[in-house]
Amino acid sequence: MGKISYKRLKGSQNLRQRLLLATLSATPLLIEDIRAEWTVPGLRPHEISFLRLLERISDDCLIEINETGTKFKYKPGIVMGGKHHVHDCGVSRSIGYFLEPLIVLGLFAKKPLIIKLKGITNDSKDPSVDTFRSTTLPMLKQFGVPEGLGLKIESRGVPPHGGGEVVLSVPIVQSLTAVTWIDEGMVKRIRGVTFSTKVSSQFENTMIHAARGIFNRLLPDVHIFTDHKAGSQAGNSRGYGISLVAETTSGCFISVDTAVHAPVTDEMDDEKKDLRPPEAVGVEIALLLLKEIEQGGVVDSAHQGLLFLLCAICPQDVSKVRVGELSRYGIETLRQIRDFLGVKFVIKPDPSTGTRILRCVGCGLKNLSRKIS
Repeated sequence: MGKISYKRLKGSQNLRQRLLLATLSATPLLIEDIRAEWTVPGLRPHEISFLRLLERISDDCLIEINETGTKFKYKPGIVMGGKHHVHDCGVSRSIGYFLEPLIVLGLFAKKPLIIKLKGITNDSKDPSVDTFRSTTLPMLKQFGVPEGLGLKIESRGVPPHGGGEVVLSVPIVQSLTAVTWIDEGMVKRIRGVTFSTKVSSQFENTMIHAARGIFNRLLPDVHIFTDHKAGSQAGNSRGYGISLVAETTSGCFISVDTAVHAPVTDEMDDEKKDLRPPEAVGVEIALLLLKEIEQGGVVDSAHQGLLFLLCAICPQDVSKVRVGELSRYGIETLRQIRDFLGVKFVIKPDPSTGTRILRCVGCGLKNLSRKIS
């Protein structure tokens, strides 16, 4: 065993992406100054939970965190995959925060991955599990991911106490296929799903009515399904929410979602405070979807980071994708990809539509750990 040379980085920003890219490129990391000047310094519960998740699905992975949590070392191991994994994501971030990196790692594991994740399924910060099911999984199929990709929602959970459960299954690939994906098409139908936990199911109908009031002027094919949960399937907190997805003629999916829940602050008055009115939520989310569609591009702004990452780990062939306005998350992803994988994108504005076309040559990542049958 020679001495391990660590890539040294500072700060807590983009920690999830740094760890994902470090694992894919087998780069040992040493990150210092994590919120060192803050009143509460160090790693947050969801970041530690993500490190533990990496440890759970990998073999020979080494994590050393110092006492204050402001500095840690991470030596990636081999992603093993496998069945019967269970991970509690905690209640400081939703399951969506863990799903995105987990899906990418699962593709390059030794065996197909099946894992049960517990925690918050819907909140207003991270993409919800419904969005993953309706938009993220079809997007991966563009890159040649085989059958076997699935996400089953067993119970729902909203902040502050969570209580949701989902089961993720990810097949393995040898490598992805490069894409030329620049035809965004026209919107042909809108689908959606609303949910409610520990509140009246009437909340959902009001939300659907408000959202349809906007969409029905624009296109006839709008279906929004309801998913009212009660008892043990409703988790531990009350709330409701909606996830909408617009499907285009060329097979692109543009999605938005939100959830309304009791404030996380003072736990005592939790039940007494009223939630936001469902009409307002319905109208707001419908307008948000129209704004995403207006921006153009083959994915919505929340999926830009994942799209760029998938293009960067494709075989050494040219990938070409069209996106709307670059989101902050998308830009940060491009920087991290450049630092870890050495892949640079050529960004070319398309003035006629106001979109941007990005081109890159993949780094040719291959799954070397899988069993060759």
